[in-house]
Amino acid sequence: MIKSWMVIAAVGLLIALGSNLFTPSDVKWFKRLQRPQWLTFEFAIPLIWTFIFICGGWSAYIVWEKDPGTAKTWWLMAFYILVEIAIVAYTPVMFRLRSLKVGTIIGAIGSILGVILAITVWTVSGWAALLLLPYAIWSPIGTYTTWEMIRLNPQDE
Repeated sequence: MIKSWMVIAAVGLLIALGSNLFTPSDVKWFKRLQRPQWLTFEFAIPLIWTFIFICGGWSAYIVWEKDPGTAKTWWLMAFYILVEIAIVAYTPVMFRLRSLKVGTIIGAIGSILGVILAITVWTVSGWAALLLLPYAIWSPIGTYTTWEMIRLNPQDE
């Protein structure tokens, strides 16, 4: 029998693969951009996102197991998917449009959706909501960083 955590992990992985929908020229564009001097931890960003995705999946698993198959739980799973799509859309959409402003907007939308999800999930499980805290903390940092990069790269607004 397929376990719920397997389905949640598979759906999360399939959505996350969408973050790779960009070309080498998109990466080249992004690499040439100036970054804030305080951005000394860029090398750790993939590890941070891996941790955040694991926490999000674990949170979704807890919510599912609390009340599996109910309409409320299905709606919450759809909300988790919406938040992950917002997270994953940031890179390919910003890269393809070559627009830091678009990246900032997507990041802000994802941040707001993540906080709303955490508050909503709190009614189901405090632990599930707590597992969304890394995203609620990190997403505004990433959004602010992108916004700050607009000032440093006005031609790529």
